[in-house]
Amino acid sequence: MTKSELIAELATANPHLTARDVETIVGTVFNEITAALSRGERVELRGFGAFSVKKRDARLGRNPRTGAAVDVDEKAVPFFKAGKELRERVNRGKRGA
Repeated sequence: MTKSELIAELATANPHLTARDVETIVGTVFNEITAALSRGERVELRGFGAFSVKKRDARLGRNPRTGAAVDVDEKAVPFFKAGKELRERVNRGKRGA
């Protein structure tokens, strides 16, 4: 599902809100999650999952084309861990298919 599909689904499910209002709400939620992660904070959505930032240490990598050694700097990467309810719902959906 893309962001625009999510907005369309939410707008359909909530006829009292305009598509523009739903777009603003979805954008605000995503922006707040992004801002919290950029500050190094953890974001937990009960029943859905938790977003956090993990640190990857600097390392020596390889250029796949030439095989030459390349220094890879330390970096932070976003990480998502699905919540119990989400995992259970996804697994229930697979059994029914």
